[in-house]
Amino acid sequence: MNSINNLNGMRTYLIGAMDRIPDGGIAWREYITPYLKALNLSVLNPCNNPMFGIEENHNIRERIQHLKDMGRFDKIRIEYGNIRNADLRCVDISDFVICHVDMDVHMCGSYEEIVTANRQKKPVLIWCKQGKKNVPNWLFFMIPHEHIFNTIDDLLIFLHNINTSTDTRNLKRWFFLGEHKT
Repeated sequence: MNSINNLNGMRTYLIGAMDRIPDGGIAWREYITPYLKALNLSVLNPCNNPMFGIEENHNIRERIQHLKDMGRFDKIRIEYGNIRNADLRCVDISDFVICHVDMDVHMCGSYEEIVTANRQKKPVLIWCKQGKKNVPNWLFFMIPHEHIFNTIDDLLIFLHNINTSTDTRNLKRWFFLGEHKT
């Protein structure tokens, strides 16, 4: 009998703050990516420039801050607004998204990406550094609480269970390619 691999070939986008944290959001994304790839997922990671010609890294963030410091606000959107466009396109082409919420870091684009995925009726999986009970209330209004996790490892266990489920009838918002027994 073939092993079940419901997530085979799907794409996920990794949402989370990048511009207000020292590592630019790299560490948690590097931690989770090997697990996701082991499930044969395509991982869209904004730290690794998933869109051709679009960069968001430490140097770009420094340049944007320099423009702010110089009062050149008019140039920010003109020169770097494509970052937002690329990130939202990654949400569009993903099958589900994973979001890291850290209550000590102000997130802006991440919330727009969550809302976009939610409006597209995609699974939005959230893990909060400070635990599920500290997730902002608004996210509980939007996202099924079963898709909000205390730790990144809890989220990975959930994905493993989705991946190997033999009965996918009750998995709302999850759409699987190929034949599946229910």
